[in-house]
Amino acid sequence: MSIITISRGSYSHGKEVAEKVSQKLGYQCVSREILLEASEQFHIPEIKLLRAIHDAPSVFDRFTYGKERYIAYLRSALLKCVQKDNVVYHGLAGHFFLQDIPHVLKVRVIADLEDRVKEEMKREGISDEEARYILKKDDDERRKWGLQLYGHDTLDSTLYDLVVHIKRKKMDDVVDLILYAARMTCFQTTLESQKILDDLTLAAEVKAALVNEFPTSEVTAKNGAVFVKIEIPLSQKEKTTNAIKIIAENIDGVKEVAVYVIPLIGVD
Repeated sequence: MSIITISRGSYSHGKEVAEKVSQKLGYQCVSREILLEASEQFHIPEIKLLRAIHDAPSVFDRFTYGKERYIAYLRSALLKCVQKDNVVYHGLAGHFFLQDIPHVLKVRVIADLEDRVKEEMKREGISDEEARYILKKDDDERRKWGLQLYGHDTLDSTLYDLVVHIKRKKMDDVVDLILYAARMTCFQTTLESQKILDDLTLAAEVKAALVNEFPTSEVTAKNGAVFVKIEIPLSQKEKTTNAIKIIAENIDGVKEVAVYVIPLIGVD
């Protein structure tokens, strides 16, 4: 049993690959469902979540933590979805959100630009020039998003366990490659790797609960113990600590909460 994420650019056939892989393995195939789940759970319009994960952060968003809020909601929804295992995810940012989980097979599917342009022209009924502009803008936004929020370029091959060029291989060959990799021992769920996923999921759920009031908080978890680190003026320590504990302790699975305050220099 394992989790598979498939990253791809627009019109790179990643969706078709994901659907075939999930069908062969009998896994659940998810993408937009994560957006819908987060939208419903946190009462955020789906379009806002989509823009947050697609468009590069603006200067305004970096000051107001707008995107960070939406990212926290999406990350929580995705981790809760894959926590039950046997999932193929082909939505955006899976390779970032699930990076630290050992039994996740991270795949990047790439295609030639010319093939992507032709597909964009065909589906959208637009010119070659328009198609190239849209694809370049889309690719640039995704790269900026990864660099500004995570410090990683989506084109960096070290983010993935397997990079497949779709043109050089038939669709079934690409699927077979992924199936072979997914069955390798290193991508099978173990008690230890499941524990890592459970801890990350709980931390993400607490972060999503805190992010509206405490967007700069950093959350980790281990065996039900939650650790929250936040930088605030010392004068706010008691009030903030109590507020964080009240929020976090109401989440299922949280056994204890520890808050570590880092004094904000120059602010009282």
